[in-house]
Amino acid sequence: MSRRKRRSKIALSVLLVVLVVGLTACAAGPNDLAHEPNPEGEIAGFWLGLWHGVISPVTFVVSLFVEDVHFYEVHNNGNWYNFGFLLGIGLILGGGAGGGAGAGRRR
Repeated sequence: MSRRKRRSKIALSVLLVVLVVGLTACAAGPNDLAHEPNPEGEIAGFWLGLWHGVISPVTFVVSLFVEDVHFYEVHNNGNWYNFGFLLGIGLILGGGAGGGAGAGRRR
């Protein structure tokens, strides 16, 4: 095997390892506070998840500068909160389907 092929193979192997480790680091973990009430005794549900999704762009920016502001409510009821949160983000950011639909008509 030539030196150039061996270098390419090593570079590809290193890239693959970095990619796998990077994707593994992004894997979601368990939320131990799901289904547990917050200090006020409340558990966030679908509607609060929807609201948090809608205000998420502003909340994210504020959370970078204010330690007491969090992007996501960990005291939630699980899947319904998550569904509302993602639906709210989709509503405010326009989702993914709308952009592609308009592009086909302009051509």
